[in-house]
Amino acid sequence: MGTPELPMPDGLVLRPFRGVRFAVEDPAKVTSPPYDLISDADVDALLDSHPNNVVRLILPRSPRGDSSVKPPAAHRQQEPNQTPSTAPHRPSADGEPTTTQQQASAPPTPSDAGLDTRYAKARDTLRAWLDTGVLVPDDVPALYVYEQSGPNVLQRGLIGDVGLADPGQRIILPHEDVMPGPITDRLALMSTTQANLEPIFLLYNGDNGTATRLVDEVASERRPLVSAHTEDGLTHRLWAITDTSEINAINADLHERQALIADGHHRYATYRVLQRQEHATHRSAQAEQPTPTTMGPEAPDIPQTPPPPLRTAASEAHLSRPAATSKAQSPVVGPWDFGLALLVDSTAYPPNLQAIHRVIPGLPLAEAVAKAQAAWRVDDFDDLTQGLAALKAAAEPAFLLAGEDGTHLLTNPDPVQLARAMPPDHSDRWNSLNTSVLTEFVLPKVWGMRDDEQAVRIVHHDTDAAVRLAIRTGGTAVLLKPLAVDDVLAVAAGGERVPRKSTSFGPKPRTGLVLRTFAID
Repeated sequence: MGTPELPMPDGLVLRPFRGVRFAVEDPAKVTSPPYDLISDADVDALLDSHPNNVVRLILPRSPRGDSSVKPPAAHRQQEPNQTPSTAPHRPSADGEPTTTQQQASAPPTPSDAGLDTRYAKARDTLRAWLDTGVLVPDDVPALYVYEQSGPNVLQRGLIGDVGLADPGQRIILPHEDVMPGPITDRLALMSTTQANLEPIFLLYNGDNGTATRLVDEVASERRPLVSAHTEDGLTHRLWAITDTSEINAINADLHERQALIADGHHRYATYRVLQRQEHATHRSAQAEQPTPTTMGPEAPDIPQTPPPPLRTAASEAHLSRPAATSKAQSPVVGPWDFGLALLVDSTAYPPNLQAIHRVIPGLPLAEAVAKAQAAWRVDDFDDLTQGLAALKAAAEPAFLLAGEDGTHLLTNPDPVQLARAMPPDHSDRWNSLNTSVLTEFVLPKVWGMRDDEQAVRIVHHDTDAAVRLAIRTGGTAVLLKPLAVDDVLAVAAGGERVPRKSTSFGPKPRTGLVLRTFAID
C-alpha cells in the first residue's frame, strides 16, 4: 500500500494554507466554473466579463490567441477530444495510473509545443498578477469556510490542503475511472505553474461533528472575506479560520473519517502523479541536506498551526536507525504532498447528483436505433420532451437516443446478451449501473465501438446541448438518468470504480475565489 518514499497521511488531514485571492472590486467577474465545464464560447464570455478572469490560468490560450491550440478536452463540455487513445483504460488496483498512463502523463516535452507554450503563459500570467497586486496572498495560513447559496441551494464546507492518501488506505475514496489525457493536461498546468488553481470536491459523513458545527457557526456569525454573486444565481461567500485551536479541533474531528471524491478524479490523480514527480526530482538534493521527518515550520513570521502530521514508512523506523540512514530515507514533506480541496459534510448538506450525457459523432441515429433493436426494446417518441418523460419513468437500465430524426427509448435489454457482456469480476451493483451497461454492453457489443476519449464526447446535464451536438456532428446523443447517490457510495466503499464521467455532483466549487501556490503555501 502506497509508495515508501512518499509521505502518507495516517487519517483525513486538512492543512491550513495561505490562500491567494483576487484584489478586484467585483470578485464574481474573475471567477469561472470548473475547467471541464467551460467551452470555447464560455472562455470568450468570461474574458469579456473581466480581462483578469481566472480562466486565463486554468485554460490558457496560446500567446497569439490561436484557438487551434487547445488543451486535451476529453471531458470538457461539448468539446472534441484532442488526445489519442488507442485502448480502453482500466485503473490499477490502487487507483493510480498504470505504467502506460504514467508514461502518457509525463511532463510536456519540447515537442509538445502547444501544452508547453500555453502553460508557460499561464505561469507567467500568475507571476505577473502576484507581482502587480492583481492577486494577493493572505497574511497567515487558514482553513476557509466556503458557502454557496441560492434558490433551493445551500452548501457549506471547508477549503484546505488535503493530505494525499493512497486509495488503498481507504481515507480518500475514488469512485470513477480516470483517463490519461486529462491527467497529462492538468499535470502540465500544475507542474509548470507550481500551483493548485481550483479545488477538488470531497464529500464525507460528518455526523454533525465539531467541524460541521464550526463551519455553520462561522458562516452564521462572522463577517466574510469575500462575497460574490455569479451569473448562475448563486452567492459565494468565504471566511478564514486562522485560530490554532479551531483548526486543531477540525482536524481531530476529521482524522478518522473517510472522504469520497465527488468531483475532481483527474485532478486528484494528477496531484499524486505530481507528488511522485516532485519527490523524484528533489530526492538527490534531499540526501545531501539535513532532512526533517515531519512537516517543517511555516515561514518565521507566520504562526504555525500543526494538524495531524504526515508520516512516512521511513520516518516510523528512523529512531532505531543511524542518523545518516534515516536522513537518506525520510522524504521532506513538501507542498506537493497536499492538494487543494473543498470538503463538505454530505449529511448536513446532501449533494445534488446529475447525469452526464454522451454524444457519438458519426453514428447516425437511424443506424444506432437499428442496431439496438436486436438487443433492446425500442419505443419511438415525437419530441425530446416526451422522450425525457418516458426515460424518467423507465426502469433501469434505460437510455434515450436522440438526434436529427426524433427520439427513441431503449429499455428491457435481452437478459442473455446483457449477462454475457457484463464483466464477472464486478459486483452486481456495479453491473446494474446505467453507465456500466453503456460502457460494457451498448457501446462495444451493440454498436461495435469502445468508450474512449475520441469516439465518445461528454456533455454535462444539458440534454438540449447534447442533442444539438449530435445533430452538428451527424451522430447520436445518448441521454441518461443520474445515478443514485447510495449506489455510488456503495460501489466506492466496495473498492470499485464507476465508468468514467458517470457522476456530476453539485453544486461544484467556483474557481477563482481562493488559489494555492506552492511557493506561498
